Amino acid sequence: MRGRRTAVAVVAALAMTGTAYAAVSGPASPTTTSRAVVGTSCRTFPADNWWHADIRQLPVDSRSQKWLSHMSTGVDLHPDFGPSFGDGPNYGLPITVVAHSHRRVRVRFQYASESDRVRYPLGKDTRIEGGRHASGDRHAIVLDKGACRLFETFATRKRDGRWHAGSGAVWSLTSDKLRPNGWTSADAAGLPILPGLLRWNEVRHRDIDHAIRFTTDVTSEHHLWPARHDAGSKGSWNYPPMGARFRLRASYHPSGMGPKAMAVVRAMKRYGLVLADNGSPWFFQGEQNARWPGGLIDQLKRIPADKFVAVDTSSLKISSDSGATH
Repeated sequence: MRGRRTAVAVVAALAMTGTAYAAVSGPASPTTTSRAVVGTSCRTFPADNWWHADIRQLPVDSRSQKWLSHMSTGVDLHPDFGPSFGDGPNYGLPITVVAHSHRRVRVRFQYASESDRVRYPLGKDTRIEGGRHASGDRHAIVLDKGACRLFETFATRKRDGRWHAGSGAVWSLTSDKLRPNGWTSADAAGLPILPGLLRWNEVRHRDIDHAIRFTTDVTSEHHLWPARHDAGSKGSWNYPPMGARFRLRASYHPSGMGPKAMAVVRAMKRYGLVLADNGSPWFFQGEQNARWPGGLIDQLKRIPADKFVAVDTSSLKISSDSGATH
């Protein structure tokens, strides 16, 4: 189970329902040319968003070596989805797509002051990570395809006819607006989960255009833009902070990989990995989908962690409250 902490200070007015909803709204930006989420016309944030930034030419972060020294780099990466650990197609983070007319319900949050306290489109059709009776993080990722609005919850459960969650967050996928700094989300980093997931449709077509979400076990009590929150146990900057971005070295040339696995390798070189939560070292996430080929998953397990470096993404920032980049 991941650790979480509350924000140092949260302005009371922002915790109110109306203001919290406004915090996730913002002016629309041009959408990306990436592949839309299956079953929708929604793309995961505008083309200028941090998730889509090409990091190949960015400098290595001055703390890269120190961070990596605390990240078990003697292992290979592990795809946290697909037919792995014998769990078959039920392994991974499910995505639920709903119509804009879907019934909305109230959710009771453990971290209410850092959650978007609006009604969420949850129901019998909501797919929850691990299933409704799981003991893990139980993320729910729900996309309103009519408004391209993303709803994500953590520790999601329905009990005695009422929906409960640890935290909840809402984003407009047409906006670069970030959550208030200090607020968690369904992820410890305060970031959305969906844009960092590998999705079968984009891997199948070999057109991945975003960074990939991953975890490690020991993290700092700090976070880097555009992350908004952290849940680490170490006060030192020598440990990796939430929002840190890692690039696969251009010199890494694997052999024996098929075209789909090579598309993932290219994405890790161009867009990198994003540290978004506490968990097993070098586990990277994808959607739950029965179509993930076992052979592809096996190939992705051969990517060595020691071929990554942390990059300095500070030059990309335009505004502290926006995910838009130069």
